[in-house]
Order: sequence, then C-alpha cells, then structure tokens
Amino acid sequence: MSRACTRAIASVAALALGLGTFTALPANADPRATDKTPTAKGSGGAVSSVDPEATAAGIEILRKGGNAVDAAVATAAALGVTEPYSAGIGGGGYFMYYDSKTGKISTIDGRETAPAAIPQDAFVDPETGKPYNFTPELVTSGVAVGVPGTLATWQRALDNWGSQSLKKVLRPATQVASRGFVVDETFREQTLDNKERFAAFSSTSELFLPNGDAPQVGSIFKNPDLAQTYRLLAKQGPSAFYQGEMAEEISQTVQAPPKVEDTELPVPAGYVSTADLADYEVAEQQPTKVTYRGLDVFGMAPSSSGGTTIGESLNILGEFDLTGMERPSALHHYFEATALAYADRGKFVGDPAFVDVPTATLTDKLFGVDRACAINPERAAVKPVAPGDIEGYDGTCPAATSEPVIEQDTENISTTHLSVVDRWGNVVSYTLTIEQTGGSGMVVPERGFLLNNELTDFSTAYDPQDPNRIEPGKRPRSSMAPTIVLRDGEPMLAIGSPGGSTIITTVLQTLVNRIDLGMDLSQAIAAPRASQRNTAAVTAEPEFIEAYGSALEAFGHKLTAAGDSFTPQAEIGAVEAVEIAADGSLIAAAEPSRRGGGSAMVVTPAK
Repeated sequence: MSRACTRAIASVAALALGLGTFTALPANADPRATDKTPTAKGSGGAVSSVDPEATAAGIEILRKGGNAVDAAVATAAALGVTEPYSAGIGGGGYFMYYDSKTGKISTIDGRETAPAAIPQDAFVDPETGKPYNFTPELVTSGVAVGVPGTLATWQRALDNWGSQSLKKVLRPATQVASRGFVVDETFREQTLDNKERFAAFSSTSELFLPNGDAPQVGSIFKNPDLAQTYRLLAKQGPSAFYQGEMAEEISQTVQAPPKVEDTELPVPAGYVSTADLADYEVAEQQPTKVTYRGLDVFGMAPSSSGGTTIGESLNILGEFDLTGMERPSALHHYFEATALAYADRGKFVGDPAFVDVPTATLTDKLFGVDRACAINPERAAVKPVAPGDIEGYDGTCPAATSEPVIEQDTENISTTHLSVVDRWGNVVSYTLTIEQTGGSGMVVPERGFLLNNELTDFSTAYDPQDPNRIEPGKRPRSSMAPTIVLRDGEPMLAIGSPGGSTIITTVLQTLVNRIDLGMDLSQAIAAPRASQRNTAAVTAEPEFIEAYGSALEAFGHKLTAAGDSFTPQAEIGAVEAVEIAADGSLIAAAEPSRRGGGSAMVVTPAK
C-alpha cells in the first residue's frame, strides 16, 4: 500500500480516535508535515528524505537562513524521531559536502567502531562453540553494538561548514519528538515485524509496544525521552553523549542488556565501554572520484565501499555505449560490471586504518578498462567472478585475475539517506543508519533512542586474510554510498539510498538511468531495479522481472525476486536526490512508492 493511502487511512483513524485532522494543533504549534510529494521543483534550496516531518525540518532551517549543512543535520535529527528504526544518534553514517565557495568536496566518516575489548570470536556462542544464528539472535544483542558516530558527525559538519549551532538545528526535531507525529502503516508494520525483539527489552517495549502492541495507525506517537535527550545535547553538546552519565548508561545497556526475564532470545552482552565512547573520533578523508561521460562523480572512500565500487563500475561501463544499446543489452552490461566490481570489493576493501586498501587502483580508469575485458557482450559470466589483478593491469585483453573470495552478505536494508542543496549552491549528500530495522532492538533506558547492531557488518567468521574481519577499534565495511556529481565543475546531483549491499547498485542504476538511458530524475528513481552483487542469481523487483526477465535470461542471467526472511520487502533501495538544472533551478526527487514513498520539498516552489 502506498504511503499516500496510509495517510488517508490515518486521517480517518485519527478522526475516529478524536485526534482531529493531522494539522489540528494548538495555535502556537506549527502544523504537522504529513503530505508526501515525491518530486518538487523550484529554487532557494531543496531537501529530499524519506519522511515529510524530516524534510520539513530541513526546509525550515533553510528558510530561516541556514545553509545545507545546518539543514542536513536538522533533517537527520528529525529522522531519528520519525524513522527511529532506520537512523538516530545510536548509529553512524557518511557525510559528503560540496562547498560552493571553494568548489571542494569533503567527507566525514562517522561509521561506528568496534570496541577496544572485542575478541575475534565475539560472534561465537560460548555455550555451543558455534556462531550465533544471525537473526534474531546476533542482531538482537549487545555484542553487535558499535561505538556510535552520528552525533560526532553532526558536530564536526557544523564546526567545519555550518552556520548555525547544534542547539538551533535540533529545535525542529525536538518539537516533533515532544508533540509527536502521526503513526502510519509503515511505522506500525515495522514495529510489529520487530515485536519479538522489542519485547525482549523493558526499555524498548515500554516505548514502542505500549500495552503490548504497536502504536495504532492514526495515533500520535510521542518520544518525550528523546526530546529531553535532544535538549540536553543542545545545551551541553556531544560531550553529554560521549562522556558522563549518558555514556555510562549506553555502556551499561550494551554490557548488561535490559532484557526481560521471560525472553527466549539469548541477547549476548557486548563490549562498548565509557572509554570507547570518550575515545571515538570521526575520520575526514578525500572522496573517491571518477569521470563518467564527462561528469565528475564523487563518492565515499573506505571504510565505505560505496565510492570504490560505484566508481569502478562506472569506469567499466564507460567502455561501452549504453545509450546506443537495446535496453536488455545495457542492463546485461550493468549486471556484469557490478559483478566485477563487487568481486574486487570483497577481496580488497576494508577499514583503511587496518587494511592497505588499493583505492586509487580500484578507481583508476585503466583498471576499469582492464576489468571491462571480462565482459562478453552476448553472454553472462558464471558467478562468482574472480577479482582483478591490482598489480599487473595494463588495459589490454585478456586481463589477469586474482584468487576469488567468498563473501557473506550480512548488511541490512534499514538505513536512510537525505540530500540537500541551499540557496548558495552548497550541497550535502548524507547516508546514516542503525543497521537492522530497529538496530540492536535495545533502547537506552529513559533516553529514547535505539542502539545500532552495526558490528554485524563485519564478516561473521574470523579469517586473517579477510579485509573485513573483526578487530578492536575497526570500522566495519559499509555499502553506504552518498554521491555528488559535478558538471563542468558545478554541482549537478546529490544522491544516495538505503538498502544494505544493494545501496551501491541502487545508486549506480539510478545514475545509469539518468545519464545513459534518457530518463529524467524522477523517472530514473521510479524505474524498477535489479542488483547483481557477484552472485549466481540477480536480485530483482517483480516489476523488473516482468519487464526484462525473459530478455535477460537469454543472456544467461538468473533473476530471483527481492525479498526473503532477512529482507522481506520485494523492493530495492529508496533513493533521495536533488538535481541542479543547467539554469540553476532545483529538482528534489524521492521515491514515489518504495518504503511508503519519500518527501521532496523546495523553499520556493516553481509556479
């Protein structure tokens, strides 16, 4: 059911509950933002996110003179209220910024880190000597919690490029948490999907399962504890989170989870300490960069694999004229390129503080030419394909390969993204997460936010040769892929998506749709998706299979419908983007239906 439909249902339910319409608030309160518009055109600034309250928070900051960074933090903070199962201060993410004055793109790696005391066998049940079942056991635990980086990311972004204080940009989100937001069907369904996990913890069930049930559609959900947490952070800054009483409470929640007596889940304890929180630091680094069809595409460098894998895929695809191909042939090349790039990601990419990641090689145009040699225009390769030879590449065919690796996909789809452009032409592309839908399932008591289960993004079996093995202080490899595209040195597009390991293919396919296949931004986002991640079968949305399945099977591709017990939704990704047209006007675009649809707004709508 579309989010628009659930809003209509919620309206009726709200009236039935005596809540009035969504905007029937006291005279001194701003009306709730509930309507979702997937595309907005205009000027003066733009915000695209999955939620109208969050997008409206960013627009409010822009209208009051804030810049793109201020608005991005305000939007992210509001997402922590209305999309608490996807994002919040208990998680981490990657922040990318284009400065219109300098023309420079900068990034902040706010990924969670492994605690200093975590052992290599942290994911092994000491009772059995075998790894914990991944879900719900491992994901619902303290052992899966990494040291959160989101709040440190917000403060660093504001310090570096913002024009307003943390106190000011937290106000819209604090108001939403205090007065509440209207529960829609998506929020209720996500709560019910996590009912067993949430019920395992007294603090979580008290907040999200009042009276033992998820909040009803049309009811008003308030989070006074989170509102108070935001007020404390507004007053004292991030030190109130990373040090002192709250840090002790976070550590206590991880090391002694507040589980109820009758839960059947094992809920293994974790290792995050107050020292880990006090020692946390974001990482600032250069973005990745490739040139594709005359456009400069900037991505996030490792610990994210987004920039290297999208960049390598584009370099491979740059060797072929996708525009001149029939659509199935272009999609065949897209599949083959991503399979090759994912092979290299699995072999070479990890946290660069621990692993010598060949980022320059993976994004080298010549390496892409070398890898393109492996693509047969008429036939799909047998998967998994082998990684490339990062030492001996020379752009000539046939190209050498290296030993393959077996990669287990444990990244979850529940993440969120936002894109912002301000009136001065500054741009933010920001992806943030708590990993699983509902993170670890643990709410820090009386603080109103969920902790992440991000450490499950490490390889679950410790292999000394694996660049993504567990190590103390290390950031797990991520697929998050905030991306900014420049045309002739000026910003053209900010884009990103949730979706676990499908984030990379989602962003890439949307770029190919927009740049090569003649679609405008809204069409590029709405088009059906498929994801080839160097696996025997291609994961695809049902609409994609219906449109292209038989033609692609003729190339030798096997397509299977998206959705399983781990990711039940039969959809891939949820893009939020802003495009700057050649005349300077703005097109904010979000999903029309995936994940209930997104919310795009501009400061001054076009007439």
